[in-house]
Amino acid sequence: MRVLFISRSTIFSVPGGDTVQMTETAKELREMGVMVDIFDPQKEPVYQDYELLHFFNLTRPADILCHTSKCNVPFVVSTIFVEYDFYKNMSPLSKIGIATRIFGLDGIEYLKTVAKHLLRKEKLSYLPYLWKGQRKSIKTVLKKTVAILPNSRSESERVRRCYGVICKEFIVPNGIDTRISLTHREMNRIENQLICVGQIEPRKNQLNLISAVNELDVTLLIIGDSAPNHKAYLEECKQVASHKVKFIPRVDQTQLVPYYLSSAIHILPSWFETTGLSSLEAAYLGCKIIVSPNGDTRDYFGDFANYCAPQSVNSIKEAIKEALRNENSGELKQHIEDNFTWKKAAENTKMCYQSIQSKI
Repeated sequence: MRVLFISRSTIFSVPGGDTVQMTETAKELREMGVMVDIFDPQKEPVYQDYELLHFFNLTRPADILCHTSKCNVPFVVSTIFVEYDFYKNMSPLSKIGIATRIFGLDGIEYLKTVAKHLLRKEKLSYLPYLWKGQRKSIKTVLKKTVAILPNSRSESERVRRCYGVICKEFIVPNGIDTRISLTHREMNRIENQLICVGQIEPRKNQLNLISAVNELDVTLLIIGDSAPNHKAYLEECKQVASHKVKFIPRVDQTQLVPYYLSSAIHILPSWFETTGLSSLEAAYLGCKIIVSPNGDTRDYFGDFANYCAPQSVNSIKEAIKEALRNENSGELKQHIEDNFTWKKAAENTKMCYQSIQSKI
């Protein structure tokens, strides 16, 4: 079977968790005999060369419809559906908080898409999106797709609740590459060292994390670059940070391993996470984990993680204190190895493809 993977136009220029999910799934599928190409926005694809199109990011419906409107090739969607209406609670008096309450989740996404197009940051490749809007465009995608591949049961339920469209679905949890530590020797962990890996942006909530760390006898490594539209947020984080906090620019996956191996705790107190791939990787490499319960994190970490309320600096602080007291049993590492690897994700994805292929 030959499949074309398609995601947002900035998937490699502004890499994120969806970049890892797409490339790692493609790599494992190829090892299983599936022919996978990744769409190159500089080239016009020959759709008829493929038996299936596989899209990533439901919240980018224009990027999906621009392709599906040109061909009759069946398609599936890895939804990666983040519910951005947390902005109305995160910053109730800010412009984004007020706008979210007025326009709602779909309205805000529509305004962001149009603004990026007008400012020439991202090309709008499907002009009917302008009059269809975000919500109607997403519902069109869901009605036309052969199946969706959410990363968890809770994500599946969230898509259904928000858009009311029932689709055939295959749950494909995110994963890690269990070979990531093979080339690294064991390191001594610094007992009071915390690490936070991810894009620096309001959703990841580094600002409240820094405020909590400033009041504790710990050190914090924040590894990542600011999202393109959130450079001011990075500067605010740096201004608030004490000497206990060190900022490290984004490094590739293999270079992250020594940081994970030398840290006691990985913390990601996000306002919303579908998974938190860095939390999975850190846990597999022996870090204790602190995450927000908002999103799909409980589907992955269950009772193995410490949870904190992202809106509360005190809750983040108490979660850190508790994690410092707790011993790491190693059960979470085994839980991840048993359930959340890219090989397992590819196996589930291939099952979806085979189900579709039998009906084509």
